Amino acid sequence: MKLVEPRIQLFKTSYSIIVGTSVVGSPEVPRMVQKYQSPVRVYKHSFELVMAAYERRFPTCHLIPMFVDSEVLGESVSEDDSVHTVQRRCKLDVDAPRLLKRIAGVDYVYFSQENTLNKRERTLHIESHNETFSNRVIIHELCCYSAHPDNEDWTCFEQSASLDIKSFFGFESTVEKIAMKQYASSIKKGKEIIEFYLNQLDEEGITHMPRWSPSLAGQPSSIMVKPVCAAPKVPDQDLPTEPVPLVPPASADDGDILAVGGNDSTPSDPSVKDGSRQVENQTENTMAVPEDKLDADYIKRYLGDLTPLQESCLIRLRQWLQESHKGKIPKDEHILRFLRARDFNMDKARETMCQSLTWRKQHQVDYLLETWTSPQVLSDYYTGGWHHHDKEGRPLYILRLGQMDTKGLVRALGEESLLRHVLSINEEGLRRCEENTKVFGRPISCWTCLVDLEGLNMRHLWRPGVKALLRIIEVVEVNYPETLGRLLILRAPRVFPVLWTLVSPFIDENTRKKFLIYAGNDYQGPGGLVDYIDKEVIPDFLGGDCMCEVPEGGLVPKSLYRTAEEMGNDDIRLWTETIYQSASVFKGAPHEVVIEIIDAASVITWDFDVCKGDVVFHIYHSKRAPQPPARKDPLGGPHAGTAPPGGNNVQLIDRSWTLGLDYSMVESPLTCKEGESVQGSHVTRWPGFYILQWRFHNMPGSSSTSLPRVDDVLASLQVSSHKCKVMYYTEVIGSEDFRGSMTSLESSHSGFSQLSHATSTSNNSHSSSMISR
Repeated sequence: MKLVEPRIQLFKTSYSIIVGTSVVGSPEVPRMVQKYQSPVRVYKHSFELVMAAYERRFPTCHLIPMFVDSEVLGESVSEDDSVHTVQRRCKLDVDAPRLLKRIAGVDYVYFSQENTLNKRERTLHIESHNETFSNRVIIHELCCYSAHPDNEDWTCFEQSASLDIKSFFGFESTVEKIAMKQYASSIKKGKEIIEFYLNQLDEEGITHMPRWSPSLAGQPSSIMVKPVCAAPKVPDQDLPTEPVPLVPPASADDGDILAVGGNDSTPSDPSVKDGSRQVENQTENTMAVPEDKLDADYIKRYLGDLTPLQESCLIRLRQWLQESHKGKIPKDEHILRFLRARDFNMDKARETMCQSLTWRKQHQVDYLLETWTSPQVLSDYYTGGWHHHDKEGRPLYILRLGQMDTKGLVRALGEESLLRHVLSINEEGLRRCEENTKVFGRPISCWTCLVDLEGLNMRHLWRPGVKALLRIIEVVEVNYPETLGRLLILRAPRVFPVLWTLVSPFIDENTRKKFLIYAGNDYQGPGGLVDYIDKEVIPDFLGGDCMCEVPEGGLVPKSLYRTAEEMGNDDIRLWTETIYQSASVFKGAPHEVVIEIIDAASVITWDFDVCKGDVVFHIYHSKRAPQPPARKDPLGGPHAGTAPPGGNNVQLIDRSWTLGLDYSMVESPLTCKEGESVQGSHVTRWPGFYILQWRFHNMPGSSSTSLPRVDDVLASLQVSSHKCKVMYYTEVIGSEDFRGSMTSLESSHSGFSQLSHATSTSNNSHSSSMISR
């Protein structure tokens, strides 16, 4: 076989990257050498037949009109005719903006190329570099056609390129964009051209080309032509002996990359079950191919449709891990998640993934599913579980957050146990994605989460619980990127925007875009739940017919709470002791906290525990600032005040103030019993000063005509102490943050209209209070 014409695909690819480099940077910043690596493309034809198709593209190819001409500079053939080398100089018409051509002063670019065909080894190596602008841009490209290592009747094509752009007349940023677009299109075009001429050969009846052998050296090539009445060609999918091309073998136990393969014959019928793929799995497990190879068909079957540049990032990052990382190598699906989470920025993805791999090793996360045993309190009161799959085949996780006693779970288990449980859920989700990928015959890399908020109240804003939630979110966001495909939030109550404002800053922007939020019964109509989940698997508690085994939850008994000794140096205990303040409430001396509000429609939130006695909680508003109480003047001066009876008791409302004139009540009084935990919020209507007050609760006296009740006796004992104690925490959510959070929800989710309206209505009313015990 004699090659006398240039390889068109090489030149188109080389030109495509001649004017580009990294998408970041500027002419003033030193630019790094960019590298591109394409996956292995497989032609299900012999090497000799592919070479015959390759020759047909010359001297011209209507599929690539940009190739203008080529000149053979040198040619050599080995004595036995097994190796043929050709050097060429190729001319390309630059498909660039006219302005750029004029500035560069060229209409054509030239490349030098060397082709080495080894008929004995059945390889064609092609090396190319640019001559034009070589002092400004350095392009080096390597391509190789070779026989498939597992099927000698197939042919592999590999391609890599490097680009170092030093300067380009100040148009670096512009030409970068051109290069990326052209490079992406050229890789796909190259395979289409070969397949076009392979089909042309088949139409002409040419089905076989003989292999080179010493006895055929110097003899003309012979071809095999199929007879006119030949039997129909057996489709590829009917050949049971075809191996899966260039896919790393499954090796989950030893920590190598687990990459199950696929080919064009892989069934895609969702009804196909794992058992029907027994032959395919056996084939995968018996393969022995280099682990640094990724086949294009495998990528499409198991990882999805990727652009050439995305494929390059995946392959290069995978190779880097194999060469540099010590320890377990993540699966291709997991590498791809980190790349997607960083918009395929190689450096950022590599950094975050290496940190995650270290974290997984330190915490033995790889063995979590085998070692983690869920405590009984989680089995009984954690209202979450897996439930079938959505319409796209994604595993479906249901969380009835509104029915969950988050405070009780944190008090009973601690933050670490809850975190381990959530990590086990994520590990189980990854496993289910792999299973569904095989079952449904298409890539499934993430899951859907359905969160039911019916019952959500201010109790869920218990600050240590929110802190634990934020830490869990942070850990999951960093170590399980791009695993959440969609989050359906149903029956969102009015309190939800407050919780969302506290939590949303810790959620990645890409993740927030996947949220769909419905208030009330919006989810039951068009555009609701039935658009994403099959009707027959909608849970019964949402109006469906499918029984859901997710626990119903309820309050965790206080008898299960950990003692102070069991908590030890628990983060929740330390955090609580750090941010909560304690105060004494005396008979006739309430404790008060003043909060200044600048912007109307801000949200005041509070969280307090009644540690001793009973108190009455009030909220007042005043246009003028209350003055702190003056300490008693030891000299008895005219401005002396009365000191409060306790060092941690503060009174702010002046005794001379008149209710309704100097200040007003904006919330109805709330009586709180000893041992209760109270969380609440107030959406402010006016700017000014808001005063939170805890007042001693006077129990009504017992009747003199009847025996005293036990409660009254205890109450009288409490009154005799004249002292109550509370621990409290307050926080203000600014109007801009609160409304900004609402706006971000409204802009992303059409189902949020009712919730938006409810919140807007509450902001326009005199006040809006949400209190839970």
